[in-house]
Amino acid sequence: MNDAIVRVENLVKQYESGAETLNILKGLSFTVPRGMTAAVRGKSGCGKSTLLNILGGLDRSDSGLVEVGGLDISSLPEKELTEYRRKRVGFVFQFHYLLRDFTALENVMIPAYIGGVKKKDALEKARLLLKDLGLADRSHHYPSQLSGGERQRVAVARSMVNDPELVLADEPTGNLDPQSSMTVAELLYNTAEERKTSLVVVTHDDKVAGRARIQFELAEGILLHG
Repeated sequence: MNDAIVRVENLVKQYESGAETLNILKGLSFTVPRGMTAAVRGKSGCGKSTLLNILGGLDRSDSGLVEVGGLDISSLPEKELTEYRRKRVGFVFQFHYLLRDFTALENVMIPAYIGGVKKKDALEKARLLLKDLGLADRSHHYPSQLSGGERQRVAVARSMVNDPELVLADEPTGNLDPQSSMTVAELLYNTAEERKTSLVVVTHDDKVAGRARIQFELAEGILLHG
């Protein structure tokens, strides 16, 4: 399916807990069309983050096909998986993980610079992204000088600086108050749509999930259309 950014078939993930086997993901199969925004909602502990970590190459499935942008990542060697994470996907987590000794602008440009973009060009890309996210006047502030919502917007900009095929957001508003939550969610979705970047968000917040074009519900290890 060439128009799918994500294609998953019969995905299974288990964890051993003492003598017990926990079946976290039970044969998931789904697709997300390229350029689409999708949300996976469900209660805490239902396996949403596990699914996202597998899509991002941070964890491996026990069985099944996981294909992103036509690349089967389920069997990639670790070196190629690292390259995949660096160049083809962007991440937004519940906690921003910004480097405290670097400005907002520097935090956004660093992934591009590490990825081989010239420093001048990386700074320009970062500057434009921060402008798009309403942070042009905060670009030279350090994380400690920013509000929680502003820090998370910097994290959104950082996730997109390398022009990834896919952005994965794990409870991106889970640490924010309701007003900041919807501001960040709208900016995340709008920026992805404007840049034609595919986006998968996992969240327990129905309002955040409701903004996505495609919605799934994860319950008891099974994925259902919302």
